[in-house]
Amino acid sequence: MQAALRLGLTGGIGSGKSTVAGMLAQHGAAVIDADAISRQTTATGGAAIEAIRQTFGPEFITTDGALDRERMRERVFRDPNTRRQLEHIVHPLVGLETARQTEAALAEGRRCIVFDVPLLVESSHWRTRLDQVLVVDCHPERQIERVMQRNGLPRETVMAIMASQASRQVRLHAADLVLCNDGLTLDELAMEVEQIAVRFGL
Repeated sequence: MQAALRLGLTGGIGSGKSTVAGMLAQHGAAVIDADAISRQTTATGGAAIEAIRQTFGPEFITTDGALDRERMRERVFRDPNTRRQLEHIVHPLVGLETARQTEAALAEGRRCIVFDVPLLVESSHWRTRLDQVLVVDCHPERQIERVMQRNGLPRETVMAIMASQASRQVRLHAADLVLCNDGLTLDELAMEVEQIAVRFGL
């Protein structure tokens, strides 16, 4: 049986990474979304909730039993150590679920497993687990425009989020393949992804 190719997919906020992941899934790739898994652990009844309550206090848990994301976001920006504490709780849980989904994809005989990881470049352990890294890239100003329009966030907040991520240069340096998503229509982006899918045996 042919071994599955393990493709890391990353890109800055607003780059179109999630759209590309969805298109690769349509071509038959198994997509493991680390961000979605992370959100599940901090949603109502999530596996991380009790540890978050004990570490940060009950005020960081909403009335329906989920992480108060806005409150946590404010604290993270004020105190960088908060991010490390939160990651110490969430990351092991994400790792367990990622491993479970990977085994399931291998059991299904998938030819390509896409690991959609927003902070792939920032994480020291990911690169050794991947065969190749695909970076979805676009001009920073376009990132800001997209996120402001999509999330309704003020420009300053978007720029703060971008500043907390790896720089564009660092991401590009880590890439085996770059998909430039600047000014493409959805149809044009789909054509680019189709070419990539063929390259990865999809």
